[in-house]
Parts: sequence; structure tokens; C-alpha cells
Amino acid sequence: MAVIGAGPAGLMAAEELARAGLAVTVYERMPSPARKLLMAGRGGLNLTHGEGREAFLARYGAAEPWLTPMIEAFPPAALRAWCEGLGEKTFVGSSGRVFPESFKASPLLRAWLRRLDGLGVALATRHRWQGWDGDGRLLLEREDGDALHLAPDATLLALGGASWPRLGSDGTWTEILAARGVALTPLAPANCGFEHAWSHHFAERFAGTPLKRIAIGFDGMSVMGEAVITREGLEGGAIYALSGRLREAIAAHGPQTVTLDLRPDLSPSHLAARLARPRGKQSTASFLRKAGGLMPVSVNLLREVLGELPAEPAALAKAAKALPLTLTAPRPIARAISSAGGIRREALDDNLMLQALPGVFAAGEMLDWEAPTGGYLLQAAFATGVAAARGIQRWLGVEQASGEAGPK
Repeated sequence: MAVIGAGPAGLMAAEELARAGLAVTVYERMPSPARKLLMAGRGGLNLTHGEGREAFLARYGAAEPWLTPMIEAFPPAALRAWCEGLGEKTFVGSSGRVFPESFKASPLLRAWLRRLDGLGVALATRHRWQGWDGDGRLLLEREDGDALHLAPDATLLALGGASWPRLGSDGTWTEILAARGVALTPLAPANCGFEHAWSHHFAERFAGTPLKRIAIGFDGMSVMGEAVITREGLEGGAIYALSGRLREAIAAHGPQTVTLDLRPDLSPSHLAARLARPRGKQSTASFLRKAGGLMPVSVNLLREVLGELPAEPAALAKAAKALPLTLTAPRPIARAISSAGGIRREALDDNLMLQALPGVFAAGEMLDWEAPTGGYLLQAAFATGVAAARGIQRWLGVEQASGEAGPK
């Protein structure tokens, strides 16, 4: 068995296959495995989420119907149990996000690699997948330039999307599969920032400054959270949650306008009442900070967008509660947290085998789905890895072993 890609989906599939008694080699083009997982864990490894089933599954949008059986077969509870089986207990944070108690990816990955080694899984790094040779054999290129030609019983592709390519996923597999007749949706940035043309003065002064406890509204949806001013525009969790809608709307209709609520905890009338207080000798910035709770970045953002600030309290409150900001384009996919698009559902059978390439399966971010941050990305990567491995076992006629990563 050949698994191409040593990210979460590939390694989880390798574990499942090895438990069924299959000889597995994982091929990875980078010098070490799971580099994107390690990067994700730098700020706290968010494995999954603790919210209820229906709300959880709804996070996958259009892909919910076909991802649901896979996630139900390896749900958040199974992922947490698997993690704890590696010696990494988990906890649910105040936001519902699930983390290992160590809060890091590296201890989990080290324990996982030891388990895989104990199961007999071989890991071959610095091997770049190049597709297939003229005889239909799997073709890989070693770092020294030598070619490796393989004829495994089955192949699992788990090559990721195209975000953060320096960590291993560069999306070049799309050309190889498209040439083989595999139906693909073009890869696009997901959980990404968006571009806005700030003035030079504003960008120089406030790039890197967070906008805390705000809400961003678009197309009837409002997301509370934080954002960050960048030189190019806006990034952060609140805008990431809207990225799919914004990306599609911009692609179809051009630049789109979102609204920023700089005080979502106050009603317009309550904020207006605060801003109607006597100002005395306070500067405008000081007054808006003390009376309206608007930090300097928010005050300057109002000036950046509106020019002159409204003198009338109700008008100023209205602006602070629904500040229009025109976004012109998503940031490049290489800067996105994840990617949308990939292998279409109709290109796969129920075992996650490619219809055009019998014996070749796919899992993880290569598949055409997207989800917000918050644990949903990793949950689907792990679950599709398990699903593809079980699909391979069914295709080969191998009985699923007991003690596998998730429930039967």
C-alpha cells in the first residue's frame, strides 16, 4: 500500500490500513511529516469542536451531505478518544473548541509516529509524487533525482490543498489528475484575508493592529470575533468565517461591501446616548474612547472610511455600528489557512476511489469541501482519511481489524 502525503489524512489512513494487516509506506516530499499540522499547533492545536451534531455538520456547507457519513463514522468523540489513546488528554475550551491538554501538536505527533512505527508503517521522506509512468506504475522522484516506479495494490492520495505551499501542499497534483480525466473544482483560498485599498498613512500606522470584539456582516450573516488590519486589507477570524461567501460573491460580481460593527455589545440608541454626553475639553479620540469605548484604531478606521466624522451622536453611532468597507479580492491562496475546491464528489465512488483511476483513492483537503477554522478542518481531514482507508479495505476484500482508529 502506498500513501502519498504525510499530513493528518494520510497518516490516519496509514494507521487504519496497518491495523488491518496491510504493509504501508507513506511517501512525503518534505524532509519531515505533518509540517502544516505542526504549524497549526503553534497557537494551540485545535483538533475538533464540541458543539452539537447538527450545528457541527452544518459548518461544511454544500459538502455536508456527503461528508456527514464519514464524520459520523469517525466523529469528534472518536477523534478525542484517539488522541487520548496517544497519551494526550483533551479539553473543551470556553469557545467549544477542543485542544490537547499540552496545547501543542509536537507531543501528539511524536507519539503518533511512534505508534505508526510500531505498526510497521514505513515513512519515506523527500519523495515527490509525479503521477504515473507509461506502464501505469506509480512514479516518485527522490531528492537525488532518481525515479521510483511502484505497483502497489492500492494508492491513497492525501496531498492537501494549496495553502502554505512551503509546508508541503502546493496543489501541483491538480494538473496530474486533470490530465487523467478526474473532475476538479479549481482550488481557491479559504479562511483567508481580503484586500482593501487603505490610505498610505492608515496602512503605515495601523498594519498589524487588532480590531477586538467586533462583528462583521455580509449577505445576511454576522460574525462576532476579531480581525486584524494588514497593509493589504483585513484578516482574522471574523473575516475568515465569511470568506467562502465573500470569495464567491467577488468572483461573480466584483468588489463587495461588508459592514463592521465596532461595538456589537451596544445598541445604536445606547451608543448614541453615550456619545451625546458632554465632551468638555477632551479630544475627539479621547472622548470616543471614554464615552463610546472605541479604541484609537476604531476611531481612525471611522475617519479612514468616512473622512469627516459625523457631529450628530446618532449619525456617529450608526456609522460605528455599520461601517461599510469594500473588499476587492481574497488574498492569494498561498497566504490562506486552507483551500476550497479539489476533487469533485462525482469523481469519487462511495469508497473515495477515483472513478477514472481504479485503485487510486483520495482523502483530506484534496477533496472538494471547505470549513471554517475552529476544529472543523482537522476533523474532516482525519475522518476522510479513515473513510478512504476503509474504502481501500473493502475494495481489496480485507476485513477491518479490531482496535482500529475509530468505530466500525
